[in-house]
Amino acid sequence: MSDSVVVPEDLAGARADAGLAKLLDISRSAAALLIAEGNVSVRGVPLGKSAKLAAGTVLDVTVPERPDPLEVVEEVVEGLKILLDDDEFVVIDKPVGVAAHPSPGWVGPTVVGGLAGAGYRISTSGAPERAGIVHRLDVGTSGVMVVAKTEHAYTVLKRAFKERTVDKVYHAVVQGLPDPLEGTIDAPIGRHPGHDWRFAVIEDGRPSVTHYEVLEAFGKATLVEVHLETGRTHQIRVHFSALRHPCAGDLTYGADPRLAATLGLTRQWLHARQLGFNHPRTGEWVEVSSDYPADLQYALDLLASGSA
Repeated sequence: MSDSVVVPEDLAGARADAGLAKLLDISRSAAALLIAEGNVSVRGVPLGKSAKLAAGTVLDVTVPERPDPLEVVEEVVEGLKILLDDDEFVVIDKPVGVAAHPSPGWVGPTVVGGLAGAGYRISTSGAPERAGIVHRLDVGTSGVMVVAKTEHAYTVLKRAFKERTVDKVYHAVVQGLPDPLEGTIDAPIGRHPGHDWRFAVIEDGRPSVTHYEVLEAFGKATLVEVHLETGRTHQIRVHFSALRHPCAGDLTYGADPRLAATLGLTRQWLHARQLGFNHPRTGEWVEVSSDYPADLQYALDLLASGSA
């Protein structure tokens, strides 16, 4: 869509991005994006975002059509496996690099889109882009995940996760050797005060509890089993980083880049190994596990062989 707008007297001297935002009734960041893309010009010359506007100037604006960031794209997602298919729910093996559902800023594949592409029809309440999603795994974390198919299952499973009756078991390879070999990390987690995209143990964070036990020690790193009592974003990664035993390969939270390179890791060694919950209709206990993906198995084999 193209349009021309005239700068009024009351916006004379305003920065281009701020003035355009008011003229078009859009956010300043959206206005800055239009300008950065070269979609705003004066007599054919692209406008700079920090340029000052002059009263009476005619701005030629082109607003490109953009895809809806919340639109569910039906597609075949490579590596997304079905571990258990029930009338009420489906348990999947989520590959790394796949988000649970569409969100602003994410342009990659999603679990919701992958299930739609595989012919699954999810019938639950809530936003359509989050259909059936009762819990999430980070984009960079692989493993077992349950998606509700029906409204009944959605309600029951949502409550189960909220009331912490679901058994969530993760395996992680962490640097060094945790002491003690079995323990509980009880430390509140919140947004990192200096980095919006990171989390940290902070005094006024949300209560977060992680139980762990060492499965095998390799010297430079250790395979641990983790049971989550709470489910905060990045919880395992943050808690082990706070102990100075970050997940191998997790450069965001302080992992050694040399060890990551040696192990061939381009992400944190963290896998949702097993999920247990009561069947939403029968009440019977359901337990599903997931094998390590190739990149994590390769790193583990290197450690076990003593080659790392």
